[in-house]
Parts: sequence; C-alpha cells; structure tokens
Amino acid sequence: MGGLREVAESFVVPGPAGVAIRARLRVSQTDAAVLGEVGTFLGGLAAGDLAVRSRQGLVHDGASWAVRKRGLSGGSSARWAGSITKATHDQWALARRGQVAEMGSLRGEIARIEARLARPLGAKADKRAGLPRGFGSRAQWHAKSRRLHVLKDRLAGLEADWAAGRVHVVRGGKHLARLRRHLDEAGLTEHAWRERWRAARMFLAADGESGKRFGNETIRITDTGQASIRLPAALARLANAPHGRYVLEATAEFKHRREEWADRITANRAVAYRIHHDTVRGRWYVTASWQRAPIPVRPLDAALARGVVAVDMNDDHLAARQLDPHGNPVGEPRRFFYDLSGTTAHRDAQIRHALTRLLHHTRRTGATAIAIEDLDFTDGRSREKYGRNKRFRRLISRFPTARLKARLTAMAAEQGIALVAVDPAYTSRWGAQHWQQPLTAKNRQTTRHDAAAVAIGRRALGHPIRRRTTPPRTHQSDGYGHRTAQAGPETRRREETRPRIPGPRTRCAPPGRGTKAGDQRAQHRSGHAAEQQSWHQDSLPLSL
Repeated sequence: MGGLREVAESFVVPGPAGVAIRARLRVSQTDAAVLGEVGTFLGGLAAGDLAVRSRQGLVHDGASWAVRKRGLSGGSSARWAGSITKATHDQWALARRGQVAEMGSLRGEIARIEARLARPLGAKADKRAGLPRGFGSRAQWHAKSRRLHVLKDRLAGLEADWAAGRVHVVRGGKHLARLRRHLDEAGLTEHAWRERWRAARMFLAADGESGKRFGNETIRITDTGQASIRLPAALARLANAPHGRYVLEATAEFKHRREEWADRITANRAVAYRIHHDTVRGRWYVTASWQRAPIPVRPLDAALARGVVAVDMNDDHLAARQLDPHGNPVGEPRRFFYDLSGTTAHRDAQIRHALTRLLHHTRRTGATAIAIEDLDFTDGRSREKYGRNKRFRRLISRFPTARLKARLTAMAAEQGIALVAVDPAYTSRWGAQHWQQPLTAKNRQTTRHDAAAVAIGRRALGHPIRRRTTPPRTHQSDGYGHRTAQAGPETRRREETRPRIPGPRTRCAPPGRGTKAGDQRAQHRSGHAAEQQSWHQDSLPLSL
C-alpha cells in the first residue's frame, strides 16, 4: 500500500570552493593574429592527445600520462603539455560521467515502458499498488514496444562502451558540429560557421603554479594588467620579448574581485587563465580562476535565528516570502521575474539580475538565510514519464535548476547569506491547501506559488506546513461575548489564564445572562420585575 514518502532533513548548502572572473582584452590585429595562430596550434595538439587518451581506454596510469606529456613537450613546452594532458583527462572523465547518467536514464525509461506494456489496454493507474496506467490503444502499445527495443539497443551499446572504456567526444561541441548541416536554419554562412568552429577548438588555457612569478608562468598577467604568453617552441618566431614570450598590446582590467585577484598574484599564488574568442561579438576575453579556502558552513539554527526568505522557483519568476523564526508570514509576497527565451547570454543575464534583486530584498528584511527547494530534474525530462505532455517536458528541460542554485550559492556567500536547501516533496500541494486561502484578502491575491514559498520556509525552519487548528467558536471569544478582563501591557503574568469574574461580562448582557438569570420567579411571570426591564411609576388611581 503506497503512502507519502519520507521527507529529508533541511541543510545549509556549502559555499563555493572556487572563483572565476572575466575581463575583456582589447587586442590589436597583430595580437589577434598571434593568439589565433597559437590557439589553433595548441588546439591541434589537444585534439591528438584526446584521441590517444580515448584509445587507451581503461588501460591508463601515471606512466602512460608521463609518456603523453613528454610527446607534447617537444613541440610546445612542459607547462603547455601539462595543461593539455590535464584538460584531456578531465574531458574524458566528464564523458564517462555522462555515460553513467545516460545509462541510468535509459534504464528508467525501459522500466516504465515495460510496466505499462504489462498492463491491459485502457487500465487506470493504481497509485496505492504502485501500478501505472495502461496504453490507450493497440497502436500506441505497438509503437511503444518498438521503442522499447530501440532503447534496449542503445543501452547495450552504452554498456559495451562503458565496459571497454570508450567515450565519444567532439572537440568544439556536438551542437556546433551538427549545425554544419543546418546553416540555412541557423542563419549562418559557411565562413561564419568555420570561424566559430575554429574558435571553439582553440586551446589557450594554462594552470597556475604557486611560487612562480604572478602565479602563472605560461599566461602571465601583472598587477598593472600587462598580459603575456609563453610561446610554444614551434612558434618561437612570433616572440617580441625575451625568453620566448609574446607581450600583448592589450591590458586586462578585472573589475570584479580585483582586490582579491591582486592579492593572489602579488603573493605569487596560483591563478589559472583561459583566453577565448567570441566570434559573434568579435571580442577576446581572459578568464582568471583560482581555488579559495572553504567557507565554514554555518549551523542551521544560527542561519535561521532571524527568520528566512523562502523562494519558490518557477519557469518565469521567483516567488519569495519572508517568515519570522516562528514560521509566520511577514510582509507582502514578492516576485522577481525573468525571461528564459533568447540566447544563452540573455538567459544568464536574466537569472543573475533576478538573483541580485532577491539578495537585496533579503538584506532589507534583515534575514540571514534563503530557503530553496533541492530540485533535481535529471530524471524528469523523459517522455516516458510524462507521456505526450511535450509542453511540460519542454518546461522542465529549460528550467535552470542547477544554474540557479550554483549562481545563488556563489552570490549569497559574498553577501553573508546562508542558503538552506529543503526537500521539495508536497510543498506546492500542501502550501496551496493550508496557506493560499488564509493569506488571500480583498486587496491581495495569494497565488499557489506564494503559498508554496510559505511551505518551503516553514519546512526550513523545522515547523510543520499545516497551520494550527482553529479552536471552536465558543473558545475564541469566551462564549460569544466580549473579553473585559484584558490585561494591560505593563501587567505582569498577563499571558496566563484570566481569573473568572462573576456576573455579566458587559453592561449590555444578553437576556438570560444577568444577575437574575437564576431567579425562577422572574421567568415569564407577571407582577415581578423581570431581568433587564425598565421600571416606571404607575399612575395614581383617580378613585382615591
């Protein structure tokens, strides 16, 4: 018999372990020509090394790595060879992790199809027994059975590649490689595509080394912004400085984290650099990155001591709601909108702008923590899980969960704000059930997303999502009457039970509750002054 799944405990997300900043290089034509030639040459070496590493498969150790590095050092240098071999190994390892993820996805799709094929046609789902619904028609059953064989063949091929250590990697990107056959649809010429392809396959990256001058001997940027590179041995003719170096006319001016970067290079601590060419804008950029000391994770109780700003992530906006430490909503709900259509750069800018406004709102409220759902849609993009609901699958596919969490983690750490991740189970359903209607007023419409934010915040604070049960009507105001024994704010022990005061609670006691309520003679009898009746003097008899 099925039931609700167990809700995981909330936790504080650890801060980032690395830093990356970027600056534009306003290079001259000569600089651009030299960088392009060097990047293309080193990119060819990287492609050859990736092919060698892929052929080795699982038969790889430190000795074979050293052999590859010595083979590359002759035409370039020892440091360039070290950067190339390390990048190759990371790319091979990333492809292996991708194989594991794809195999898990295929196994899940196969299991869902087999479970539905075993059900009768048109059978309804039984959630209590854990049985899925059957297919709607014989034609759909036949199509899914054919797809089942296709998926099993793909899984068998992946498992064979995994066992043999084979990976399929495209230097420059599979998407850009496939775009070559659809230039008209992409609005590109062959020349423009080749420029992108050449820029994507260039290699101009060098790892830093502590103890060396300015933290990097291969690509060096001084504290004044002067940039220079160590030329490969085969391109020593391009040098314009001693020791086979080429000094760029352009200078690198880092705006973000400039002080932290300057402190590192002044102390000769390792800084890695990567130079890349944006062919769409026609610009060159340099990215500096380094590791930083891990930020101590703040205890959960300390992070939530001043309340929390809970956030419900949606396709087009972030629904935020502030809660005090007791789990009560405070203030008005806030929404931070963004647009995920357009280019990747546009989407990144939209997400960054929305998160910036969220962090500013959190600082204004005085809270020191933001609560978000620990969402993971890696298994939710399959069409076997959501059937023909292409709109919902497309919505989940473009939902920036990983990017949102990564950016929010890095940006919140700089503001001194803790990020608390909660289990997303039933937050939308229970939030709408328990909080949407009570928080809705004549001048304020509470959406389902606002109610879900309240549920997320209460779960982060350790409170149940369900609101406190309303007491019976007679217990709300002392039997429908007014409270007259209200203690003043200066009275001590005013929160305790109020003493019983005999008699009516107000001067306008309702009938049957006055001082004569227990006098039977006063109940509907003539000649007796009844309760709460006005008295008047009878007129004197005229006969006297």
